[in-house]
Amino acid sequence: MGDTLVRPGQPVMLQIDKIINVASETKTFIFKQKLSYQIGQFLMVWLPGVDEKPFAVSDYGDGFFGFTALARGRFTRLLHSMKVGEFVGIRGPFGRGFSIPDTVANGTGNACVIGGGCGMASLTTLVEKIPHGSVTVLNGATTKSNLLFANRFQDTIFITDDGSIGIRGYPTDRLEELYKERRFSIIYTCGPEIMMFKVYEFCKNTGIPCEASLERYMKCGIGICGQCVCDGKMVCKDGPVFNLQELSTMTDFGRHSLLKSGQRVSVQDYGKWRQV
Repeated sequence: MGDTLVRPGQPVMLQIDKIINVASETKTFIFKQKLSYQIGQFLMVWLPGVDEKPFAVSDYGDGFFGFTALARGRFTRLLHSMKVGEFVGIRGPFGRGFSIPDTVANGTGNACVIGGGCGMASLTTLVEKIPHGSVTVLNGATTKSNLLFANRFQDTIFITDDGSIGIRGYPTDRLEELYKERRFSIIYTCGPEIMMFKVYEFCKNTGIPCEASLERYMKCGIGICGQCVCDGKMVCKDGPVFNLQELSTMTDFGRHSLLKSGQRVSVQDYGKWRQV
């Protein structure tokens, strides 16, 4: 069992070892395979004859890795119909991941991790890398049944749109209050871009370092097609993780994105399209 090869043009066919039901219409697919991986990187997952899509590495350990997928379109619904023992194609991992300041890594500083919906899948391995007691997790979802990894982390604050579990509202609603209590050294976020933009604005106004994992439609995953461009930066290659300084130069962040056709639309319209 060797390392998964980073092969830009040809996926490596890997057998599904385990499938875990994470939340409503959300599953994690585990593979018994070593992976040379930086926290926050992503994979390109291929279903022969169907399509190829990017997914964050949500599970990682000695000799295994996994990704998590919400069933929301033809590709992911076909993926959800697969069984243990079947094969999918994997390329990667790709992109630039998260960084952890020394103060957080050695337990003398505090980090805040803010995830919304499927965005939590990009943050799981980051949370598990930070020493216990040095990280506060804000895990948000529309409702209890859609909440990802509800039992995975300690010191987690649950926030749902309808209040069916935890606090009613949005993850960013508690940010200012928590910062006054815990004085975070850095804030990480992934989820709906409108949510991430609010985190960015809070960090910009308070001077707190911030890293956000952006989502854009990707075709190649290696910076060739240009589909995931955001103000000249390729999300697949220059990101998907960007820091506060980089985000401040990206005027499309929180405002515009590209559809599969290349049409530039608001992030609200892009989000609606991605749900189909």
